[in-house]
Amino acid sequence: MDNFIRIFGARENNLKNINVEIPRNKLVVFTGLSGSGKSSLAFDTIFAEGQRRYMESLSSYARQFLGQMKKPDVDQIDGLSPAIAIDQKTTSSNPRSTVGTVTEIYDYLRLLYANIGVPYCVNCNIPINSLSIDQIVKLVMACENGTKLIIIAPVVRGKKGEFRDLFDSFRKKGYVRVKVDGEIHMLDEDIVLEKNKKHDISVVIDRLIRTDNMASRLAESLETAVKLSDGIVVVDSNGTETLYSTKHSCPNCGFSFDEISSRLFSFNTPIGACPDCSGIGSKMIIEENLLVKDWNLSLADGAISIFGWGDYGFGNLYFQAIARKFGFSMNEPIKNAPREMLDMLFYGTNGEKLQISGSFGSFNGKFEGIIPNLYRRHANATSDFVRNEIEKYMITKPCQTCGGKRLNKQALSVKIDGKSIIDVTDMNVTNIINWIKNLKLSEKEQMISHSIFKEINARLKFLVDVGLDYLTLSRTAYTLSGGEAQRIRLATQIGSGLMGVLYILDEPSIGLHPRDTNKLIDTLKHLRDLGNSVIVVEHDEDTIRAADYVIDVGPKAGEHGGRIIATGTPKEIEQVENSLTGAYLSGRRCIPVPTKRRAMSDKTLEIIGAKQNNLKNINVKIPLGLFVAVTGVSGSGKSSLVNEIIYPALANRINKQNLIEGKYKEIRGVENLDKVVVIDQSPIGRTPRSNPVTYTGVFSAIRELFASVPESKARGYTAGRFSFNVKGGRCETCGGDGVLKIEMHFLPDVYVTCDECGGKRYNKNTLEIEYKGKNINDVLNMTVEEALEFFYNLPSIRNKLQTLYDVGLGYIRLGQPATTLSGGEAQRVKLATELSKRPTGKTIYILDEPTTGLHTYDVEKLVHILQRLTESGNSVLVIEHNLDLIKVADFVIDIGPEGGDNGGKIVVSGTPEQVAKCENSYTGKALKDILK
Repeated sequence: MDNFIRIFGARENNLKNINVEIPRNKLVVFTGLSGSGKSSLAFDTIFAEGQRRYMESLSSYARQFLGQMKKPDVDQIDGLSPAIAIDQKTTSSNPRSTVGTVTEIYDYLRLLYANIGVPYCVNCNIPINSLSIDQIVKLVMACENGTKLIIIAPVVRGKKGEFRDLFDSFRKKGYVRVKVDGEIHMLDEDIVLEKNKKHDISVVIDRLIRTDNMASRLAESLETAVKLSDGIVVVDSNGTETLYSTKHSCPNCGFSFDEISSRLFSFNTPIGACPDCSGIGSKMIIEENLLVKDWNLSLADGAISIFGWGDYGFGNLYFQAIARKFGFSMNEPIKNAPREMLDMLFYGTNGEKLQISGSFGSFNGKFEGIIPNLYRRHANATSDFVRNEIEKYMITKPCQTCGGKRLNKQALSVKIDGKSIIDVTDMNVTNIINWIKNLKLSEKEQMISHSIFKEINARLKFLVDVGLDYLTLSRTAYTLSGGEAQRIRLATQIGSGLMGVLYILDEPSIGLHPRDTNKLIDTLKHLRDLGNSVIVVEHDEDTIRAADYVIDVGPKAGEHGGRIIATGTPKEIEQVENSLTGAYLSGRRCIPVPTKRRAMSDKTLEIIGAKQNNLKNINVKIPLGLFVAVTGVSGSGKSSLVNEIIYPALANRINKQNLIEGKYKEIRGVENLDKVVVIDQSPIGRTPRSNPVTYTGVFSAIRELFASVPESKARGYTAGRFSFNVKGGRCETCGGDGVLKIEMHFLPDVYVTCDECGGKRYNKNTLEIEYKGKNINDVLNMTVEEALEFFYNLPSIRNKLQTLYDVGLGYIRLGQPATTLSGGEAQRVKLATELSKRPTGKTIYILDEPTTGLHTYDVEKLVHILQRLTESGNSVLVIEHNLDLIKVADFVIDIGPEGGDNGGKIVVSGTPEQVAKCENSYTGKALKDILK
């Protein structure tokens, strides 16, 4: 077999008709500037063609979708293996999906608990066991003379129906009593059951009073009865019932299990799920404080002004009626209202009628209450808009019934070493490994669990190997970062043991502290050593240096990229003069350490008693007016502090938002700030109609420009004519998207170009309007760099485009759909939007790993932007792992020392030089070398 994947004439996106050879069964890194064409080559060309060829090998049903799959713009690819892409998309948005379910570890834990778990009574908290028939007979025969015995044989369990034929057959057999849904009935009664309701039905076989002369007959009857039924209920002279069962049952209170199987521990089945939250573990609850706009306002001033309950309209008449009932003025601040009045406003009159008066007259009517009304409308909503509006007043809280544990009380009462299955999944990976290692099991239990533990330990080890030892198995999948989700999928692939596969990964080092990068590199090498080809799109220097082969794409981004600049070993790349990657690897170019750092002022932001997640009741002081980096290993508590405490606390106080705040005691120094801006990597929009110019606001000026063209005025076109979000000028076939979504059923949806407009978004008449020879579609297809020159004489447009260029996005197209932007690109679009605004000098900017997806050349540009924001007197707070950015910060707060339970403390804080001197800081150790 040829030892190379050979690509001829690749022209996808900005690729310049390139030819390249990629060695097989090697660790190959694609590198180059952001937008240089790395992903176009790796994913849009190599993986896309691999996926298309895979489709060709499937059934005729699957092949019908081939015509809808866009063939990559490439002449030929030889030596292509079956390809698997492991990108940064989160594993699942389903709240039922967890780290445990994604890795399949939870499936093995369910099997473990079903086989060696010990059931405990939910009432008495004592271990319970099943009894043999002989044991039951002996226990009952030992009962006091005169004890009543009710022998019950279940017939129907949890099934819908009226069961008339069943009752008729009972009568024919001579039975006189049945137990229906917990109540005993005589069969000569007319028993009517609801057809669509689930029922439990048992036959009461006999009722016996024990006497001395019938002991042997009773024992024989008991043995026969127990064989027919689940058990016997014994009622003593005090009326206390005790169940003796062949299944697991408590000898004290009679609590019993039907069956302990792996299904019992699944929160995705009715058998195991908590009945209240249906296995989600949380519920959306309407929060009273979110209903009140401002407690200092009166009802007349709109204190309660929510969706569907405005200051005007019929709802307000109920407010007036309730206020009259309690003698409360509509003009008095609502904070002074008595609790009884607030209860009536929020929860209704509980059947009591109020006198409702208005211009129409008056009448007496009941009041449903705002909260029940919103719950009802939310449940019945057919519109996403209505549902989303109501959810603004809701917060997600752990289910009160199961305490967020997802399972019902029976499942949670089965334990191993005193721990329920959820107690185990709530531990991090490292602690689970130690728990398994220290388990003391009987010889029989060891034999049963040996193969199960083998599978669990293997998967836990893979998670450790990719630096995810701090994760808990109960963590929901949608809360994982892109890098975490990707590494989980990587660990799963290693566990599959596939050979001869081409793996393509997109920056797996994202979110990893330098300390853990070697673990990831070892994992990638292991995947290679299994007999696979591994292609990694990466910027991390350690990963590049560890590669067998490097392909550098560039030299710059967008139209200035798309060429193969250098290929070879990392050492060979260093020698290539026109390779920016080689320049940074060799040290010919670097991001300089500042010669002088900004001095600390007396203004600080201080968080007292932070306890969110793994934070250990810490006090954190953040100097304002500086560029501050929050560092630490993955899972140390950085995001808990910044994203779950600092940002929501400031947003609620400064921006008047209603965000859920993490656990802390007090926050000080908020008066030193007047604005908080979070610049994260979430998409700037979720549809193809969202793009950089709509997000930054520059599209409004462009549309106004086209509306001012003489031809537009003659036709009566306004700026709205050039919007693809409203009817009029857009193509109605695709709704202004330019593409049509094709549902692939068992594969991801595919977007194809609209036949009507050819992807131009607009109808023919709109496209006839031109400015300087370009129509609106031509402008949207320009790169930022091209548009800067085109609109150079129009400051209102040029200035905003300049900020996009300054943050390194000169290569993206103005109308590039938001769905095609990476997280790093979306973050820089947001950064450019903020740069275009006038600084207040008292703003705090919060960024979460802004170097994600950036080449060192782009990081250098980002550093200049962040320094520029800080120079205006603002504060910049950054969560970061990239040492090139950390070393230029004015102040570093290092959290750790480890991840998970062993993190959550302030290890050291100070300038990068001070942090580098701390022996206990992993960040400090990494900084020590780079500061040289």
